[in-house]
Amino acid sequence: MNPFTMLPEGCISEIISFTTPVDTIRSSVISRGFKAAAESDIVWDKFLPSDHQNIVSRSVSPILFDNKEDLYFRLSESPILLDEGKMSFWLDKTNGKKCYLLSSRQLTISFSDTELFWEHTFDADSRYPRQDWNSRYHGLELTNAMVRFVSQENEDEAEERATIVILAARAPRNLKGKLPEKRTDGWLEVEIGKFYNGESGDDNGDVEARLLDSRPFHAKVGLIIEGIEFRPI
Repeated sequence: MNPFTMLPEGCISEIISFTTPVDTIRSSVISRGFKAAAESDIVWDKFLPSDHQNIVSRSVSPILFDNKEDLYFRLSESPILLDEGKMSFWLDKTNGKKCYLLSSRQLTISFSDTELFWEHTFDADSRYPRQDWNSRYHGLELTNAMVRFVSQENEDEAEERATIVILAARAPRNLKGKLPEKRTDGWLEVEIGKFYNGESGDDNGDVEARLLDSRPFHAKVGLIIEGIEFRPI
């Protein structure tokens, strides 16, 4: 008999909590004792964000769950809407890290207050019904994209390392830059930048993500913006 299996359930739960959600699920098939320990709130509370109670309280719809494991999978299997539907939140299923999608109504968009250029549109496939921005006239075909910590880098420094992003449906082959890729939900997405936190006291810093026109004004229609997504890599 493996002496490890003779440990008290609480002790096993404490040990398992230092692993990962994937490892925890795997360990649950070792024995009944491991299964009970792996399902303990002690384990799954460690995998949930420390502020998960606050996050759940901001949900548009009530979140029903039986235990911490149930809540973890509820948050990792389907996004929830927060703050009156202005933000979508979910957990990365493999590691429990936070993911956010800011709706287009949360973004500052040039000429968004002018109906000639932009309008709100309904898209049944969007997480934000009736909250997407649809370009009627003004469009971004070729842009400079950047993400920065506001307190650690000024705009000029960020613009020097900006990434070229191509949003045109049919871009000339000689243009070099990042192209959108199709997601499993049918939307197109393009990476506009990366930032790192947790190593230099920047956990509470302000992050700015920006797309800037890099070409003269061009008339264009059909660009629909759902939002900007932040997720771990």
